[in-house]
Amino acid sequence: MPQLTRRQFVGTAASAAALMMLPDALAGQPALRWPNIVFILADDLGYGDLGCYGQTKFQTPNIDRLAAEGMRFTQHYAGSTVCAPSRCSLMTGLHTGHCQIRGNKGVEPEGQWPLKQGTVTIALMLKQAGCVTGAFGKWGLGSPGSTGDPNRQGFDHFFGYNCQTLAHKYYQRHLWRNQEKVLLPQNDPEKQKGQYCHDLIMNEALRFIRAHKNRPFFAFLPVTIPHAELSVPEDSLSKYKDKFLEQKRFQPNNEKGYGSQYWPRAAFAAMVDRLDGNVGQLLALLKELQIDDNTVVLFSSDNGPHREGGSDPDFFHSSGPLRGYKRDVYEGGIRVPLLVRWPSRITAGITSGHVCAFWDMLPTLAGLAGLKQIPQMDGLSFVPTLLNKPTEQTQHEHLYWEFHEQGGKQAVRMGSWKGVRLNAMKNSDGPIELYDLIRDVGEQTNIAERHPEIVDRMACIMKQEHQTSETFPFFVRDEQQSM
Repeated sequence: MPQLTRRQFVGTAASAAALMMLPDALAGQPALRWPNIVFILADDLGYGDLGCYGQTKFQTPNIDRLAAEGMRFTQHYAGSTVCAPSRCSLMTGLHTGHCQIRGNKGVEPEGQWPLKQGTVTIALMLKQAGCVTGAFGKWGLGSPGSTGDPNRQGFDHFFGYNCQTLAHKYYQRHLWRNQEKVLLPQNDPEKQKGQYCHDLIMNEALRFIRAHKNRPFFAFLPVTIPHAELSVPEDSLSKYKDKFLEQKRFQPNNEKGYGSQYWPRAAFAAMVDRLDGNVGQLLALLKELQIDDNTVVLFSSDNGPHREGGSDPDFFHSSGPLRGYKRDVYEGGIRVPLLVRWPSRITAGITSGHVCAFWDMLPTLAGLAGLKQIPQMDGLSFVPTLLNKPTEQTQHEHLYWEFHEQGGKQAVRMGSWKGVRLNAMKNSDGPIELYDLIRDVGEQTNIAERHPEIVDRMACIMKQEHQTSETFPFFVRDEQQSM
């Protein structure tokens, strides 16, 4: 993995200028029929929450169809174990030791810490290549009008929640359409009444695809389902109320006494079911528009399953065989589903064990769009894997994560080895747990004492892959350097 001469380069105006390296013949040529790209990013959906990954409590037939008609990855990783840094890694091709946003840092009155002006993002690259770009769902990488606003990061069109905190409510009082604040006065987020925002967002995404069927497009759908709160319209909930053995609960929502009777297990299953229905709508639309064969559909999740708002990931085995949940750097917190369907190019029904991560998405999608040169970054294109050309596939020497909550956590994946360091903020040289994922995918047996040489290599990687961030200091020494 290259060292960062790019570290000073990514996140500055110079990085945008690097797009001038793209061949003139590629830029601004909408008539070229590269594939359309649709990327659906679920929110807090676990590795085991889909039928094609072992879910048995409910069914996901439309999402499973992406696996049956495309490629299913078994060793794909999110950028982080929480929302904002995971999405930053996805958009910029950098892991959390290098990327700009490494935590869920909010700003007032709404939004999160912004990406810098001039950042190279997936959307910017695809737009430069001639694609029309749209994002529909939850952003979380810069408040409205900031340098991180989606319209300033390469998206021609945005509709949804700018702020991931406000996205916790499915009947929110406003959404954003580009720079317009779209008021929803009929909505009551406390009583959970009005228009279900997820439906509004999905409808706008489908309209975008229909409107741009005659030119290459990139439709990014970072939906909010199944993030807490657990809330879904009755037409979905009614299918599951009697399915699971649970008592309805009364959930007080504020000091005024408003509340809701809800079935948390039923609500979770119903939310995933509703998203599954949306995927069915999407595939039907692509077929109707006769662009199905030339559209790549990707489906993934931003991190592992949550345990908030009454969610019960143990009941659903949401982490599958993996250890941990959201906010863990064990496999259950960062290993996520990835399905890729492209009828004209990807052989149906393939399962891939290729090890890849969110920071690989930028070079991969750029490759799908025909771009030959991109700025250096942590990511590696896995287009050869998609096209069944394994001998051409470059492999990572290692993958790296750092997490800026709960005392600080680091993780490294190197071959079949997995290293985890907890409480890293106070002790940057603290002990490292070691697991062999081939023999112990559930990370149950720490074998660090048996392999000190591997542990030493992990420690070196953790040190070399962390770049100090003034905005997101990690180690105690980082805080001292920024003072």
